[in-house]
Amino acid sequence: MSALDSYGEPVTDSIPPIPATVDVVLPCLDEAAALPWVLEQVPDGWRAIVVDNGSADGSPEIARSLGATVVSEPRRGFGAACHAGLLAAEADIVCLCDCDASLDPALLVPFVAHVAAGEADLVLGRRRPQARGAWPVHARAGNLALARMLRRRTGLRLHDLGPIRAARREALLGLGLTDRRSGYPLQMVVRAAEAGWRVREVDVPYLPRAGKSKVTGTWRGTWQAVHDMREVLAAPAIEREGPR
Repeated sequence: MSALDSYGEPVTDSIPPIPATVDVVLPCLDEAAALPWVLEQVPDGWRAIVVDNGSADGSPEIARSLGATVVSEPRRGFGAACHAGLLAAEADIVCLCDCDASLDPALLVPFVAHVAAGEADLVLGRRRPQARGAWPVHARAGNLALARMLRRRTGLRLHDLGPIRAARREALLGLGLTDRRSGYPLQMVVRAAEAGWRVREVDVPYLPRAGKSKVTGTWRGTWQAVHDMREVLAAPAIEREGPR
């Protein structure tokens, strides 16, 4: 897999040593079909934090039975679930990853390594669809448009606003993220750029999700996500110190 920094320059593919303990936040809403595979892929020694966002299919019970830490977040919203997991995390480095089996948590190992080595402050995954239907055309188009808007706003040469990423927990909390809907991942990148973070992008294979998507699987869901993210981009810049 290739890696780029936020200005599009290639970075080394060597993997520095990684910390023994990492928390992986997995926002979850009715992902019973995906959870067994997702949790099996979490690297040994890392803690899986499944944040249940109101599932009605037994997802919390399945996650507990498979050894995950389960956190309940009754307030609906992708950002609400992600932030609840961030608050519940205890490890120095925290990862975020979708819980629908479209992304393999094992791919986070080099992400964490680059953060741990001080080579990047935030590492993002650039999704590369591996099968037809893995990433609907309307969702991909919306993501591309937002990435271009992000580039104009921040100067970061990113191609994706994907949900798989890694950073230090205290630094993330210091960004003061407030969005609790679909704009959360974008707000994280915008505020990281404002704080002068070093942002890297790594190619990751993107698989067809298990079950039906609540967001990108429908035009309405995609429209709502784009609406939330455009509001984030329209917000005034905040002057912040860097994470170090």
